[in-house]
Amino acid sequence: MSTFKAPKGTYDLLPPRSARFLAVREAIAAPLKNSGYGYVETPGFEDVKLFSRGVGESTDIVSKEMYTLTTKGGDELALRPEGTASVLRAALQGSLHKQGNLPVKLWYSGSYYRYERAQAGRYRHFSQVGAEAIGAEDPALDAELIILADQAYRSLGLRDFRILLNSLGDKECRPVYREALQGFLRGLDLDEETLRRADINPLRVLDDKRAEVQKQLTGAPLLRDYLCDACKAYHEEVRALVTAAGVAFEDDPKLVRGLDYYTRTTFEFVHDGLGSQSAVGGGGRYDGLSEMIGGPALPSVGWALGVDRTVLALEAEGVELEIPAATSVFAVALGETKPAVFGLVTELRRAGVAADMSYGGKGLKGAMKDANRSGARFAVIAGDRDLAEGVVQLKDMESGEQTAVPLGSLVDTVRAKLA
Repeated sequence: MSTFKAPKGTYDLLPPRSARFLAVREAIAAPLKNSGYGYVETPGFEDVKLFSRGVGESTDIVSKEMYTLTTKGGDELALRPEGTASVLRAALQGSLHKQGNLPVKLWYSGSYYRYERAQAGRYRHFSQVGAEAIGAEDPALDAELIILADQAYRSLGLRDFRILLNSLGDKECRPVYREALQGFLRGLDLDEETLRRADINPLRVLDDKRAEVQKQLTGAPLLRDYLCDACKAYHEEVRALVTAAGVAFEDDPKLVRGLDYYTRTTFEFVHDGLGSQSAVGGGGRYDGLSEMIGGPALPSVGWALGVDRTVLALEAEGVELEIPAATSVFAVALGETKPAVFGLVTELRRAGVAADMSYGGKGLKGAMKDANRSGARFAVIAGDRDLAEGVVQLKDMESGEQTAVPLGSLVDTVRAKLA
């Protein structure tokens, strides 16, 4: 028995549960692949300044939760706590924005890391699928991404989630709101750290989950009352496009995402069956992020959906995903038939049939137990007499029916029965 365990706040994905995670990733990615989004993969660690500039020094992610390290060469790196900054950095470095086809539409899947208090639904290592549309300011892109996320969740059978929608304004109208909010917050009975946060980024105080803080925020000025005409018009068009697509949402004037780079459209997917960790995904527009990290002006929008929390939401609703068996055919070699049966398994695999076989020299009873556990639809059983006659026994594991099939036609017979 190994004395090593997965680090606190992390988890191992093991069969059969790991199949759910794969199915969720594939379901979230499917609408993106069908909508012009290309796959991007970035390193698991980046220059720490990429996140301190983009995500924001005042955020909990940067100030408390990042895993940082110094290399032997003196470079300051951080395990990526989120995906957007990394994907935008990669797009800029690869000059994708210079190829004349904006927006650059990208999707990604990977692991992310934050040092947080470990609890159900909140891990220090977690998995996300994300999407970014880089280089265009268009309400249709904001609406498209909201609709695609909704489509992904519904394709999985998820129903009890809600979409919260808000606008955070832009560099024209947000400073006016910021000043009004700071004036309000200074009149509250807040602790020293929260007051310091209010001075740096007062919108982050609205995102404070503590009940004693939320109670005092009743009557706080709302950003929607400070939006300029351009932001109002932009937000109304997003709302109209999402509504026209038949996707329901709730206006939430207090919704604030936890990252500094968001502007205008912001949204969150929440599931009330998950307790305090109710957010299963979210995103929004981040028109100034490219300039924050040294690039040109590239208005952009994106989201990230949590694979871990989506799986928990499915379990909360009792949704059973239809996951095909990993093995379609399980072969059992008896007597001296192992070389021939191994060859048949190889043929089946090359023909695109998911096939496995019994290993370790087990007898018929033990090998058939393996066949049952594999979930295979058919078992191929071969003894010395069968091979001498040029056949194998093909057993339907559902009906129990067993027939002799010539060796030369086994692949075609199996493929026809599985079709």
